[in-house]
Amino acid sequence: MKENLEQALRGIAKELGIPEVAFSVEHPKELSHGDYATNLPLVAAKQLGKSPKEIAELVKKKLLALGLSEVESVTVAGAGFVNITLTSAFFTSALAEILHTKEFGKNNSLAGKKVLIEYTQPNPFKPFHIGHLMSNSIGESLTRIFEWSGAKVVRANYQGDVGLHVAKAIYGLMQKPMPEKLAAGSIAEQAAYIGTCYAQGSSLYDESAEAKQAIDAINKQVYDRSDESVNKLYEWGRKVTLLAFEGLYQQLGTTFDHYFFESEMATVGLPLVQENKGNVFEESDGAIVFHAETYNPKLHTRVFITSAGLPTYETKELGLTKTKFETINPDLSIVLTAVEQVGVIQVVREAVRLINPAWAEKMLHVTHGMMRFASGKMSSRKGNVITGESLLRDAEKAVLEKMQDRAMAAAERQQVAELVGTAAIKYSILKQATGSDIVFDFEKSISFDGDSGPYLQYSVTRAKSVLAKAAALHMQSKVSGSEQVTVLEKLLCRFPAVVMRVQAEREPHYLTTFLTELASAFNAFYGAHQIVGEGTEYQHRLAVTEAFVQVMERGLWLLGISVPEKM
Repeated sequence: MKENLEQALRGIAKELGIPEVAFSVEHPKELSHGDYATNLPLVAAKQLGKSPKEIAELVKKKLLALGLSEVESVTVAGAGFVNITLTSAFFTSALAEILHTKEFGKNNSLAGKKVLIEYTQPNPFKPFHIGHLMSNSIGESLTRIFEWSGAKVVRANYQGDVGLHVAKAIYGLMQKPMPEKLAAGSIAEQAAYIGTCYAQGSSLYDESAEAKQAIDAINKQVYDRSDESVNKLYEWGRKVTLLAFEGLYQQLGTTFDHYFFESEMATVGLPLVQENKGNVFEESDGAIVFHAETYNPKLHTRVFITSAGLPTYETKELGLTKTKFETINPDLSIVLTAVEQVGVIQVVREAVRLINPAWAEKMLHVTHGMMRFASGKMSSRKGNVITGESLLRDAEKAVLEKMQDRAMAAAERQQVAELVGTAAIKYSILKQATGSDIVFDFEKSISFDGDSGPYLQYSVTRAKSVLAKAAALHMQSKVSGSEQVTVLEKLLCRFPAVVMRVQAEREPHYLTTFLTELASAFNAFYGAHQIVGEGTEYQHRLAVTEAFVQVMERGLWLLGISVPEKM
């Protein structure tokens, strides 16, 4: 319908003498303002030398004269907007389409494109922290949105399995070997112990010159594989922490197609820097640097190879970029990181632009902000450090407490708590614009009412319970135009446009906002109407309920959120 209106308005603009004009056709925020609104009169006013309202009246008259069967009324509003209301027959037809297609909202805007999305990026030997949880939630949603838009998506995870953090963890393990009892414990427990050893090693590195010297030596040994005891701890710690991450990915609903590691990218990046020394990179005090500000005054100088001959993070990023394009060759390569890494990524991209401009044109950086807590500190089973894993477990535990009186088996209750707790965290992350900081309110996040992931899940399970009741009575749904079009039916039709906007702007928060409005509309519909009964009006309401479940479940899937059968 949007395309039809855009085509009609382009024809009207041409009639008015302005064949080249950029205007929008969007859903108004307020349903009382119609089903679509256009700003054509506002943007055409200057070219025509007339007032926007005068042009709006002309547009209204010409649009009505076209006699579009789906258009019920056209009105002029505000400074010069034109609001368009569609007929009830249009919404009846749209409702039937939702139920018939089963993939309502899917589009082919990215058909034939290969998109690589790199996200999550936890480092072995360190805890899976909240930043990784944010990156995973946003990245997983974007991959699903891009797939739903027709792209072939390659999920990638880049992990730092070498570097000073590894040496700090190994030094901590050397000072305090794992207790025998814990060595026989779970992978998650062993990974947590490695994390505490990393924290201990990190503190000692800052406090003790002797420890710093030892850790720096271990760091070199990790690279050159020259010490057998270091090698043994490295291989074991790397394996354990990577396995622990896989357990979290399973809970988060993520699988990766490619795992890239810093240890592999260093050998690709080093020769690339050496090959371009003199024309991109320069020597400085024994190190090799890139003076990015020479090419872009907003950037700065960064070291790519240290005076000790070791590759920096930047060199590994350079090697990663080369590997991505030579092995996967995407049409678009998206990297998702914390906002504080913007400067580093920009410098690396500038270096890439000088080495291979075609790669740089296909690179896109998406950022996430920081998470702060509304209550200041939160209790955690891991002590003062709130990791991504502990946040998930705390949410799961809190949901379990809320569900104590629910009549279900213990195993089922546990499964539901995991799904609901994960939804609570994901929704809290995804409802904010990417790049923005998040103030996380734990109690609100797990609420079954209002602006939360559990509220959306509960709305779907409520609707599905109605469908189950109708099925038990052998009631059949049937779309009819016998009743006045509800807010719920109008909102359902907006789903494809929301998906397109999320994909175009890479902003999942538009979808969370839409789904929250949709859930609220269903709950109002549920409260105002009896759905199960005899007669065409009940069959139509049941059809609306079926469409709601379909759109909500698909929308939540695009956010990476699963819905339990009951709550």
